Amino acid sequence: MKSRFKWVTAIIAVLVSLIIGFNFNNQQTLATKKDPNVLKIGMEANYPPYNWTQTNNANGAIPIEGSHTYANGYDVKIANIIGKRLSRKVVVVKTEWDGLLPALTSGKIDLIIAGMSPTAQRRKAINFSKPYRQSTFVVLTKNGSKYANAKTLNDFKGAKLTAQQGTVHYELIKQLKGAHREPAMRDFAAMRQSLISGTIDGYVAENTEAESLKMVYPNAKAITISKMPGFHVSKDESTTSIEIDKKNKQLLNDVNKILATIPNNKRNKLMSQAVRQQPNSGNSTSKGAKKENWIVSTVKQYGGMIIGGVGMTLLLALVGTIVGFIIGLLVSIVRTIPTPSTRYKSWLLNFIKWLLSVYVEIFRGTPMMVQAAVIYYGIAQFWHINLNRTVAALFIVSINTGAYSAEVIRGGITSTPEGQFEAASALGMTHTQSMWHIILPQAIKNCLPSITNEFIVNIKDTSVLSIISVSELFFVGSTIASQTFQFFPTYLMISVIYLVLTFTVTEIFNFIEKKLIGDKNYNLNTNQIQVGTAKDAGANN
Repeated sequence: MKSRFKWVTAIIAVLVSLIIGFNFNNQQTLATKKDPNVLKIGMEANYPPYNWTQTNNANGAIPIEGSHTYANGYDVKIANIIGKRLSRKVVVVKTEWDGLLPALTSGKIDLIIAGMSPTAQRRKAINFSKPYRQSTFVVLTKNGSKYANAKTLNDFKGAKLTAQQGTVHYELIKQLKGAHREPAMRDFAAMRQSLISGTIDGYVAENTEAESLKMVYPNAKAITISKMPGFHVSKDESTTSIEIDKKNKQLLNDVNKILATIPNNKRNKLMSQAVRQQPNSGNSTSKGAKKENWIVSTVKQYGGMIIGGVGMTLLLALVGTIVGFIIGLLVSIVRTIPTPSTRYKSWLLNFIKWLLSVYVEIFRGTPMMVQAAVIYYGIAQFWHINLNRTVAALFIVSINTGAYSAEVIRGGITSTPEGQFEAASALGMTHTQSMWHIILPQAIKNCLPSITNEFIVNIKDTSVLSIISVSELFFVGSTIASQTFQFFPTYLMISVIYLVLTFTVTEIFNFIEKKLIGDKNYNLNTNQIQVGTAKDAGANN
């Protein structure tokens, strides 16, 4: 009765994870269709005051595709104006910075409005509108830092400085003679945390970032470098524009016409509004109000996002592991088929085995993050198939797991004693029959610990799918950290959730493994009595 209860509990856990994943991400699991009445805007939604993520539609926020969250900020306000003038509904496609250009050129989005500068290198791939924001450059450090009173470019000698990856900001550090250029970081949230924790002395950004940072971290100090002698920057590098695919010239003309109707005083007013409306640090409370526990307030505000992230992580890991196991099983069976005596069949089988070997080596030899970018954006760009990101993620995790599972199961098959194959052959079984009835049951049982490990790895490795902006647990955690400005507590909470998930999965699979292997401890005396009784019965006969 107790074992049956455990089996039911395991099945319920699997079903709940699937239901949560589909329920909180139902908008992502459907096929993506191009709607001419919808204007899709690509942005990080993680760069206040230009753009950020929030849980409601307050202050003119617009929905983020495939989620129950909204985007707001200066970029969103500009997008709203453009969408209204074009009579198109505006939807934000939340995308990592590195994925914005591939998303645009592959047709996933119509525009990029993300504070991007129109550099010469980028102009080769995409078109830029007229500027919608002019900026000056600063180095953000802390009050009391040895670089807080820098007056010249040489005063940053010895400073550990960084900037966002893929931006002109990172290249500008070279002009600060003697400064140590640290590795570029993925987003501003990471740079803010690094500055506060002291792992860097500062980072290069625009003056708007300085205004935003001071709202949540008053100890920040902005040093304007644009006006320092010897500092050079092109006009394009000091402006931000809207990005449009080269094939869509009509949209470029429409956007330029709309931007021309927005005067500078209105643009400055929109930016001031964005700075005031940006998410605060989460520590401020009104006078006399009781300060609420951070975990409680986070769960209240972002509980739905966290549950959705957990559901998506479990969905990807579970489906990816199951489908990957099936793929690996089929691949390993084919790769262990004996060579036929017929020349044609032998050549065909060897060719198929070679293809499967190529598949295994490619997907075991390349990172899942690279596979995700190539498959999600590459298929759309070259074959014009607009895969939904959740469908793409499930496919990526499945085929990646399949490659690893194929080698694990093949090892289990080849490690089966040769006598098992010979005994099956002596009984007149075909290769398929011997594999199905004799070899695979033993091989799969021996491979179960490795399959469990693969499931656990998938739970953690789904975090790399942030490159295609899948809202799994890590992606949600990064969003919450950037909005609440509570980096360490947020990532600590996310780590605990990952630990609970992996521990639970380990226990479930340990239970299944014990049931498959059976009880190894048996009563020797009882066994001897049974054998003796059988002998006596035979003698009496």
